[in-house]
Amino acid sequence: METLDRLIWVVFPYLCMAIFIFGHIYRYRVDKFHWTAKSSEFIEKKQLMMGSLLFHLGIIPVIFGHIGGLAIPIAWMNAVGVNDHLYHIGAIYIGGIFGFMTLIGMIILTFRRFSISSVRKLSSFSDLAVNALLLFIVFVGMYATLVTNVVQPDFDYRMTVSIWFRDLFLFKANPAIMAEVPLSFKIHVLTGFAIFAFWPFSRLVHVWSVPLNYVGRSYILYRRHKPTN
Repeated sequence: METLDRLIWVVFPYLCMAIFIFGHIYRYRVDKFHWTAKSSEFIEKKQLMMGSLLFHLGIIPVIFGHIGGLAIPIAWMNAVGVNDHLYHIGAIYIGGIFGFMTLIGMIILTFRRFSISSVRKLSSFSDLAVNALLLFIVFVGMYATLVTNVVQPDFDYRMTVSIWFRDLFLFKANPAIMAEVPLSFKIHVLTGFAIFAFWPFSRLVHVWSVPLNYVGRSYILYRRHKPTN
């Protein structure tokens, strides 16, 4: 079991992060012209707009919440006046609201991707897989937040998962820390790392293609061409 735990909680995360980094480099060097989200808006627009809006409005606060909970030690939170009670209120209630928005958005987007035949035919295997995996990750995260935290109120992921996570980046990860973590949190963590490994080979790469140059770009002018004869 010790060897298996080390494979799961040490080798697997590092492998996923290595694939994430070098996979992006490979994809950009070899396949930069397919570095796109391949929009299917021209096929179906209503569900896409609704699902995309809910997903993006929800996922950004969720990401910042994960960064705060995983990367910032409890002592630092307490130092700025955020005690355990305030933190858990924010994590469960505020995080729950944005997590629910993200979940509903992903349900709409995944249903659209699989149920509309024209959209499904346009989709690659990676498109379908990334939708399904993201939906599963968000669902398990919501379950862990709203169910596991109620059923096991004494569990605080900041005393286990967060410490293990920060130790990964210090190259001293201890798999024993994850032994008593509830199953829902374990699944959420492992599938979260899995999506990072899958990222470079999916439409998720478009996240890095923020068109900042559009802000200072000159307007494109269209002029009617008059025949000279």
